[in-house]
Amino acid sequence: MSKVSYYTAEGLKKLRDELQHLKDIERPRASQAIAEARDKGDLSENAEYDAAKEAQGMLEMKISKLEETLAGARVIDESQMDTSKALVLSKVKIKNQTNGMEMTYTLVADGEADLASGKISVNSPIGKGLLGKSVGEVAEVEVPNGIMKFDILEISR
Repeated sequence: MSKVSYYTAEGLKKLRDELQHLKDIERPRASQAIAEARDKGDLSENAEYDAAKEAQGMLEMKISKLEETLAGARVIDESQMDTSKALVLSKVKIKNQTNGMEMTYTLVADGEADLASGKISVNSPIGKGLLGKSVGEVAEVEVPNGIMKFDILEISR
């Protein structure tokens, strides 16, 4: 049973496009590489053949993992979401109680997380700490060197 994960329509399209690319372009390329290596002679001493077979195995594993992720993927309907709490796709402005630094993060599914663009996974330590919190509450996040506390300043979509 695959676990359910929530994506934006854009994030889900990106996953589907990647899967299509792997199946339509990379899979035939891997088969071609195996055929070329097989044509070079004795398979027992053919490192190129072994490498091509291993690459094909890794590709098939990646395809299988993507298919499993897509099987459990659901698109989030933002219009039906409660804006009073931090949920998936919420944009949350927080303030670190220790150093006073303010940050804004968008909570997203694992596959869409990108810290450079301010998107953090709901399964990350900070994401887990923020989920379900409301403006004015304090989120306690367990990190390797202790517990960090964040004030929830603002929640938006």
